[in-house]
Amino acid sequence: MTEAAKKITKEELEEEFDDWDKRIFSTGCRDEQLRMNDCYYDNKDWRVCKKEAAAKPATASAASTENALSPDKSTPQASSLPLNESDPSRVDWSRSFHGLSQEAFPKEAAEVLLAPIDPQSVEIKPDGIVYMPEIWYRRTLNKAFGPGAWGLAPRGETIVTDKAVTREYALVAHGRLVSIARGEQDYFSKDGIPTASEGCKSNAMVRCCKDLGIASELWDPRFIREWKAKYGREAFVEHQVSKKRTKIWLRKGDSVQYPFKETTGAGARSVGP
Repeated sequence: MTEAAKKITKEELEEEFDDWDKRIFSTGCRDEQLRMNDCYYDNKDWRVCKKEAAAKPATASAASTENALSPDKSTPQASSLPLNESDPSRVDWSRSFHGLSQEAFPKEAAEVLLAPIDPQSVEIKPDGIVYMPEIWYRRTLNKAFGPGAWGLAPRGETIVTDKAVTREYALVAHGRLVSIARGEQDYFSKDGIPTASEGCKSNAMVRCCKDLGIASELWDPRFIREWKAKYGREAFVEHQVSKKRTKIWLRKGDSVQYPFKETTGAGARSVGP
């Protein structure tokens, strides 16, 4: 391949090459990639192309490719937002840590964030985990910072497995990064993935709120034990479909909901995995 054939201009890059080619060229390994393609075309066997695969990009080649891919100020580029910490309106929250631990929030906001939770508002899951509804966290953030003055910025792509959705989010308030957490949410069918994505976002928000001290009692073992003793109860229940019996937690005064039916403790047995 001649040197003239190896040269590439910005105009050629825009007109002849797709996004995949552009990514290859941006690594500085364009020539090596072309040699590998030529080797495979001649031999139809990748195993004989080990030498080409192991080759490192030459400095001159990498430099020429970098120059060819350098943004032209006169041409708009479809690239990621550059980090510009001096201008909050141009901060790329998918990778920036702008404003983290810069200063404390005003006293008025801190009083809202650190206020003790009302035990009457605490909920409990059947497995005994105590929690506050996610809408309560949103109301607390709105009260502390004001509606529109906080938000959740994705920090990566959504990962969908066979059973769960997960994604990392950043909590931003008043133009400052507050916390980063990964949310997760299970789903049972593909139709439930959109709803699970929303649940994943809310889960990340709740985890981020821990760094602001919101509802910190829910992670205090002593508070949990005292709350359960005063406000919670255990009940033996039977599943109305499978007829399996087990024991669940619920608030005092709450009735057991379908598909469970409360039974007496006599003859009840715990259900194992």
